[in-house]
Amino acid sequence: MSIRRISSGGEFEAKIGYCRAVVAGGFVHVAGTVGQGDTVEEQCKSALEIIEKALAEAGASLADAVRVNYYLPDRNEFEPCWPILSAAFGDNPPAATMVECGLIDPKFRIEIELTALAPSV
Repeated sequence: MSIRRISSGGEFEAKIGYCRAVVAGGFVHVAGTVGQGDTVEEQCKSALEIIEKALAEAGASLADAVRVNYYLPDRNEFEPCWPILSAAFGDNPPAATMVECGLIDPKFRIEIELTALAPSV
């Protein structure tokens, strides 16, 4: 089995020692991803864009997502993200979980972790 690692050049990748995504075992495993912006909605959209870029590099898309985990310091900020997430996944919603927890930096208001099917080669 081959393993392919995809880096986005994010600030924490080198500091912590991980990559944005790993393609292995028929799946694309996308690391927890935070986005930029002042509001939870802006950060949600930004995180999804980063995830979409990693998936595209792996030859996949959000339509291939099978599992997504959302991490928020304040569970009350999850509902404003629902329309963004619903639009992003459309007719292909993955299984999902939301967890309220602390994130690596207080400026971050949502972190998204995703697993998708890898393309057949």
